[in-house]
Amino acid sequence: MPVRLEILARSLSTRARVGRVHTPHGSFDTPAFMPVGTHGTVKGILPGLVQATGAQVILGNSYHLMLRPGSELIAVMGGLHRFAGWGGPMLTDSGGYQAYSLADTNKLTEDGVEFRSIVDGALVNLTPERAIETQNQIGADIIMALDDCPPSVDPGAGIVNQTRLRIAARRDSGRRGYDHAARLREANERTVRWLGRCRTAHLAGLRAGDQALFGIVQGGTDLDQRAWSAERICGIDLPGYAIGGVAVGEQSEQIAEVIRFTAPLLPDAKPRYLMGVGYERDLFAACLAGIDMFDCVLPTRNGRNANAFTSSGQIRLRNAKYGMDPAPIEPGCDCAACLPGPQIIALGERLKSGDTWFSRAYIRHLFSAGEMLGPILVTLHNLRHFQRFMADVRATIRTDAWSGFLARWPVAEAGSVGVSNDLGEAGA
Repeated sequence: MPVRLEILARSLSTRARVGRVHTPHGSFDTPAFMPVGTHGTVKGILPGLVQATGAQVILGNSYHLMLRPGSELIAVMGGLHRFAGWGGPMLTDSGGYQAYSLADTNKLTEDGVEFRSIVDGALVNLTPERAIETQNQIGADIIMALDDCPPSVDPGAGIVNQTRLRIAARRDSGRRGYDHAARLREANERTVRWLGRCRTAHLAGLRAGDQALFGIVQGGTDLDQRAWSAERICGIDLPGYAIGGVAVGEQSEQIAEVIRFTAPLLPDAKPRYLMGVGYERDLFAACLAGIDMFDCVLPTRNGRNANAFTSSGQIRLRNAKYGMDPAPIEPGCDCAACLPGPQIIALGERLKSGDTWFSRAYIRHLFSAGEMLGPILVTLHNLRHFQRFMADVRATIRTDAWSGFLARWPVAEAGSVGVSNDLGEAGA
């Protein structure tokens, strides 16, 4: 297979494991957090700086790249690795999540998803076959099957603010009204059928030997539906499998429950990918349950909005209390904002004395003045934060010293509860 997982170590008290995923563009260590480069770029950050944060694999969004600049152009330019200047492993999603998030403007049929382009308003029909063709042209190492991603919880229940989903549910429910259980069953069955079509299209194409197709397990928060989906999705032999439809409206406790239940149903010897989850408590719970790969826009999106992640929680650097704060974003962090090297800041007496950093006050000033350096610095810090977090998870899996990990990362504490019956030090 073009992508394979090598398991290097296992926790003795949880289901967590350390591994390495091998791809045609190199390997990456797991559990791994993948920065998201929606349009073929991690916003505002040079590829070399993304790599310097510790990221070994990144994600691109085939839905957006299909619309602009077009997958055909990317193919002509040598594929997304060359086009974007990233030489390492890369994954692309299929567009299934965009069909979910833009549900009120899409038309979902058995053939695929019909929508209007957000670029020029043109009518686009995203079928399983086109999703595969697009990703074949983009050229990522790991590509995702097109899936039908349903709401995780009933959008009409008022549990979360899902206005677009409620509009879509009312539009599509007909006279009988919206039936959430029926919607989950429909999505599961369609996802299995679409995966079969995706696999057929991929094997018939020119990239089956150097791209790995992953299937996606759906089912919302209904564990019976998750089991049904996992059995059928994993019944199709693929290089890896993902858990989708998580962190799309449900509470953190529900996310953890779904992950704990579903992860063991996926093949042990193949990569397990949890799609779109990014808060540390959720990442930690998923790592302990045996998940290998993650992606989320939180580090970059929050960074552009002056929200910095730290080991004890987020800080909002626009707040006035940071206006005269001389400290770095997080003391002890080795990112380019908290501990810049000579390639980031000019050499001088402060650098020689070892106390150079970009202060919270300075970064707040940058945001207040609308200077682009502010979002760049906080994004760099956030990217490095998540890579430091995952590196510590990998190290701790080998030792099972979970109490020490939680002392270093109190932000992960909520994710340690109830992951397994024999969690050891982390369980209380």
